[in-house]
Amino acid sequence: MIIFTDIITGDEIVSDTFRMKEVDGVVYEIDGKMVTKVIGGDVVVDIGGNPSALEASEDMETKTEAVVDVCDAFRLEETIPKHLEKKQYLSQLKEGYMKRVKEALKERGASDDTVKEFQDKAQKYSVKILSRWDNYDTYTGQSQDHDGMYVLVDFREDGVTPYLTVWKHGLVEVKV
Repeated sequence: MIIFTDIITGDEIVSDTFRMKEVDGVVYEIDGKMVTKVIGGDVVVDIGGNPSALEASEDMETKTEAVVDVCDAFRLEETIPKHLEKKQYLSQLKEGYMKRVKEALKERGASDDTVKEFQDKAQKYSVKILSRWDNYDTYTGQSQDHDGMYVLVDFREDGVTPYLTVWKHGLVEVKV
């Protein structure tokens, strides 16, 4: 299995157990599913004893919430506010993230052609992202380090299937 981590923060973002599709040579789209997650509630361990008639039951309230399976599996954290402003994302992307990825690629021995390809394709693809900005929910890795990659979540045309968009060059493959 291969786990893909953020090149900046080291946070786990996704693994190859999810279907990943490369788009325009610069991002991956990862299809997810909406699943219901149970929060709270009792953990029942039956060891054969009878509860005391004098003890009051301490039932915990059980809640459920719908989550994207990939986000839940890798503990991606929804940004607060839930939806970043377009200007805020663009500023973080251009003035910080792209420069840090470029430096990280060079540190890892990437060729000048690879770095140039990343810069050119990322600039073009960021225009696509910004044109659909209102559709995205934004997530960060588990560390919630805003210097790292923002994972973008949208829904396919069917309105049911969520998918994540992540920067290809911003990921490091870790074989486990």
